[in-house]
Amino acid sequence: MATVRTRVVVEGRVQGVWFRESTRRMAEEVGVSGWVRNLPGGDVEAVFEGTPAAVARAVEWARHGPDRALVTSFSEFAEEPEGITGFEIAF
Repeated sequence: MATVRTRVVVEGRVQGVWFRESTRRMAEEVGVSGWVRNLPGGDVEAVFEGTPAAVARAVEWARHGPDRALVTSFSEFAEEPEGITGFEIAF
């Protein structure tokens, strides 16, 4: 089955609202690999790798994030898959 990779950058009230942990849980639930991290400027960046359908679900979830988040801007970038496994919160 084909593997795709999408990197997203989420802006808004996305730090201090459990965005990273919620992303990790969602990624495991939908079956994507990758990572999520806070960026110094207050944004969150994440990479999702997996089947096209699973990555699409993860990207759609990240557009709004967890309940306490307020996403004001969202960017996504298609990238070449790297074959990563598992999902982690990167620091």
